[in-house]
Amino acid sequence: MRRNYKPEGRGHNRHRNWRRQDTRWHNNYRTGASSDVASPSSSTGSSSSSTQSSSVPELPGFYYDPEKNRYFRLLPGHNNCNPLTKEGIMKKQMEVKRLQDLEEDKNRKKSSRLGLNASLLLRKQQLGSLPSTTYCRRIHEMKVSCMQMKKVTIVNPESVGVETLKYEFILADSPCERLFVVNDLENGFCKYDLLNLNGLWKDVPTVESHDDNLYFTSQKVVTACWASLNAPDSHVLVCFLGKPEAPGCVSLIPACRFRNLAADYDDVRPEVVYNIRISNAWSCAWCLNPRLECSYAAGLRNQVLVLNAITDVQYTFRTNSDVLAQQFATQNLLLYNGCRSGEVFSIDLRVPYRSPNNCRKGVTFSQSSSITCLRLLQDENYLVVSDMSGQIKLWDLRMVKSVHNYEGHVNSYAHLPVHVKEEEGLLLAVGQDCYTRIWNFQDARLLRTIPSPHPAAKDSIPSIVFSSYHGGKRPVPGLLMAVKKDLYHFTYDSLDF
Repeated sequence: MRRNYKPEGRGHNRHRNWRRQDTRWHNNYRTGASSDVASPSSSTGSSSSSTQSSSVPELPGFYYDPEKNRYFRLLPGHNNCNPLTKEGIMKKQMEVKRLQDLEEDKNRKKSSRLGLNASLLLRKQQLGSLPSTTYCRRIHEMKVSCMQMKKVTIVNPESVGVETLKYEFILADSPCERLFVVNDLENGFCKYDLLNLNGLWKDVPTVESHDDNLYFTSQKVVTACWASLNAPDSHVLVCFLGKPEAPGCVSLIPACRFRNLAADYDDVRPEVVYNIRISNAWSCAWCLNPRLECSYAAGLRNQVLVLNAITDVQYTFRTNSDVLAQQFATQNLLLYNGCRSGEVFSIDLRVPYRSPNNCRKGVTFSQSSSITCLRLLQDENYLVVSDMSGQIKLWDLRMVKSVHNYEGHVNSYAHLPVHVKEEEGLLLAVGQDCYTRIWNFQDARLLRTIPSPHPAAKDSIPSIVFSSYHGGKRPVPGLLMAVKKDLYHFTYDSLDF
């Protein structure tokens, strides 16, 4: 009997081959391996978990755990007792990396530059082949690379027990003898302190806290700077963010309000806090130019305010965007402003104007994101600018050209400062990833990356102050770091290199 045989078409073969490939693809996903990558059981023991996790394919909605060698379903971040979310996974990975970096930072090399040692530098300096400024910067570079962390004890001479509060930020005065500290209370209020740094030279570093128990506020502190109203660094200029029930304001807080800090403190006639109500103040800057004495600037929403603290004479300049960063020049009557739009421009205060809309702009340039910090150098032809895309650039204001780009900084939305130390040849900044980075200011080379002593989080970004003469009479060089409820001092190593 003859059987009818009908050959299969090409479409049927393609469908059958596709089903075979789909089955093999499904099995690879279940075993956690791809078709061209060996399974974890056959891999060598020297391969790390990060290599295994990068070799397996990524499945949308699932997370591959290299330790358990399987996929887990990502759950939403609500209505679950122990949800597995992308945020939690990233936080766990960041914590593992932070602990590894802390261990590596303890065992790091003392010299950050190949062939750099103190004896060779001293010999070159004695022979005259190395300028004294270069020698000083190279020594600071070596000492920064081997700073050792010590925890600082805070004492209050007026109370037996001191309540430990969370640090919002710290701000040092010009001689780096005092720190203005903003503490965050659990009930939503802020508390202000001044810390005396005379005890940092001890084996167990200590600082004295001089608080003002009468001064609390429920408003968020946006920014602050030291002000020289009737003496160098006699006041602190603070910008408060407004609320529906409390409008924003800018305050000049006398340093002598903090007890036992100033020798001429008078309990009978204490100085009055100077307040001016300003809505939406994002930045502030104090002018040290004697031709514009006792004046400061505030960056507002689409405008700049310049005000004299004694005569209350004020000038308003309209802008096209919110002003987030400001700094006065000391050699000329220029005010540099950084906007939310990324624009940086200067206002010449010598030029008279008739209305707020006709302010005369000087130098104008832009960066790719919102400006967070401006730092004018001693040579006022150069300006350091940082923005919310993580870029830190050094600009030549004469050519309006970027000279250096300090790479590695992490920022996407936070208002983070940049610290420039020209004498030491260093530039420092804390990123949104809670890492403190130190660059060589001249060649923009990254010298050191310091991980945070605490787990990284949005509300635990460290605040730092660097100086080569902390403490005044007995100077102690190094880095001060405030994070969470702790204060740390990264002091220079006294050992020979």
